[in-house]
Amino acid sequence: MNLSLTDITLTYPDGTGRLTALDQVSLEVPAGTVVAVVGPSGSGKSSLLAVAATLITPDSGSVTVAGRETRTLGPGALAELRRNHIGVVFQQPNLLPSLTAAEQLQVMAHLAGRRPRHARRRALELLDTVGLSQQADRRPHQLSGGQRQRVNIARALMNEPSVLLVDEPTSALDQERGAAVMNLLVNLTHERCTATVVVTHDRSHLRAVDRTAEVHDGRLAELPPPGGLISRRAPTTT
Repeated sequence: MNLSLTDITLTYPDGTGRLTALDQVSLEVPAGTVVAVVGPSGSGKSSLLAVAATLITPDSGSVTVAGRETRTLGPGALAELRRNHIGVVFQQPNLLPSLTAAEQLQVMAHLAGRRPRHARRRALELLDTVGLSQQADRRPHQLSGGQRQRVNIARALMNEPSVLLVDEPTSALDQERGAAVMNLLVNLTHERCTATVVVTHDRSHLRAVDRTAEVHDGRLAELPPPGGLISRRAPTTT
């Protein structure tokens, strides 16, 4: 099991007491599985993603990433776990404007202490995987919105994470480009055997994923499958 959340409760101070963001939430995501998490604004989706990324420590419950129970890890070990086992795809790509697409990925390898020549080769391989081999030396302003999001995905995969956490990857894209990005995430998850959690507001993409769970008032419940995966063949242009 690449990612396991067990009986997670998370509360925040709200001025008059404690606000419950997550209430006894459990979620297991095996390798090679995409789970979409849906729910209204303020329901706890972002909190769930932050706990899974080990960025927030819950009040109670346990988080296990790649077989390691995070409660037992100190700050240094947690930082190492994030670098080498957790990839995050942000809602906005937040690419560095002065760097090329390949260099955006190489920064991640540098942070993990990997050798530069190997990083360049892996960056080019990943950009080819997401259909951007011809855009490797372009800077963000030279890329479309869909292409920037593909760089965002490739960057998250640079250090070969066991877990991929994705926050609203299609919110800034039109329907066609959003579907292409979601399809790409599904394909990469199946091919690379990551455990992927996608927070999304767009229920039209749910046919692409393996499972769907809904958060409401801090509680998580799995939904029945909508049926039928879309094509697993990754598109090459957006």
